Amino acid sequence: MYYNILKKKIASKSANIAIIGLGYVGLPLLIQFYRKGFNCLGIDTDNKKIKSFNKNKFDTNYFENIIKKKRKHSVKKLKKINFSNNYSLISKADVVIICLPTPVFKNKQPNLEFITSSLNQMKKFLKKGQLISLESTVSPGTTNKILANFLIKENFKLSEDFFLVYSPERENPVIKNLGQKFNFFNTPKVCSGYSKNCTRLGVLMYSKVVKTVIKTDSIKNAEMSKMIENIYRATNIGLVNELKIFCHKMNLNIHEILRLAGTKPFGFTPFMPGPGIGGHCIPVDPYYLIDEAKEYNFQLNCIEEAMKVNQKITKWCIEQIEKILLIEKLKKKNLKILFLGAAYKANIDDLRESPALKFFEYFQKRKVKFDYCDPYVPVIKTNLIKKKSIKLNYKIFSKYDAIILLTSHNIFKQNKIIKNTNLIIDTRGYFKDFKNKKIYLI
Repeated sequence: MYYNILKKKIASKSANIAIIGLGYVGLPLLIQFYRKGFNCLGIDTDNKKIKSFNKNKFDTNYFENIIKKKRKHSVKKLKKINFSNNYSLISKADVVIICLPTPVFKNKQPNLEFITSSLNQMKKFLKKGQLISLESTVSPGTTNKILANFLIKENFKLSEDFFLVYSPERENPVIKNLGQKFNFFNTPKVCSGYSKNCTRLGVLMYSKVVKTVIKTDSIKNAEMSKMIENIYRATNIGLVNELKIFCHKMNLNIHEILRLAGTKPFGFTPFMPGPGIGGHCIPVDPYYLIDEAKEYNFQLNCIEEAMKVNQKITKWCIEQIEKILLIEKLKKKNLKILFLGAAYKANIDDLRESPALKFFEYFQKRKVKFDYCDPYVPVIKTNLIKKKSIKLNYKIFSKYDAIILLTSHNIFKQNKIIKNTNLIIDTRGYFKDFKNKKIYLI
């Protein structure tokens, strides 16, 4: 009975969709369901964010770009979405989608407190006939271990009067280029369920908002696939970062070498070295699988070593910067540096786990005067760093002793930077095609 009722609601788009967590994953998903005609509720414990959203004010370019992507879905129309911090509203939902972060503790152990806390807040308001879908990245077995056990303890009969789905997020963070090849709609979405009925409902629901849904009957397979997607990138980035250090010792240009290797039309996928890894996925998710492997008395040596390299590369880059400053006789008390870029990758405004923060903290501790310029990250407020970005004005670049590029935003024009600077230290290979004595590639 419950299955057929919910199936009809989803098929007719009359189902009420509630999304928990309105961050980089949850808000775009919520807006996509709204665009496709569903009744939508967004829940987040950040009161400031909720008040802002209800006033149609969004605090980052990220959200603004999502909303403005289609004219017919203007900010004014978002008044139809109910934004709230009140978990009791879940009692009105047919579908609850959890899009909460899964960070790690300082000791790199998995931290699932956001999910468990959210479940405890919503348990009084869950009812028969609902569906919960988890989109957070977790290690294999977590959905059943935490969500399924939680629902069973609440006396729900899974696949009969309550339905459980796991569908890992695949949100593309490259948001400045709205004409990008892959977006939310055309990126295939993996979906699995606790039972066949759960899977069918999950596939039906997501097929209403994305072009292609990939079904799997195993939740563990879906969880593991997400892990592998992110670890594949983490380990390959670790590889090229290690090769970057080695090539530097050999006085070879890693960027030119990767360009040459990339001319092979098969069997090679290019990954670019940099000053470190950032974002919520790459620096975090591998540790979930490393921890899970211990349960099976297995050590993921390749992954562990790659993560060590990805941590080492930031320290190595800082050491190279100090050597260059020494070579250029710039180790002076009144040294002033300008860092270009703060976001963890190009053309986005995401500061999460950005290696730039480690650079800022390092030079701040050593009382080196510095500014940063990132049009996408106008303000940085962390426990250690509180700074505002300077405006992108190339004419003032010459007043700095050195320009250190940390993020290769397209908005940074190489020719103008070269023309107006005394020294450029490039951690990304952004200036790899320029031959100039004042450019150092590290």
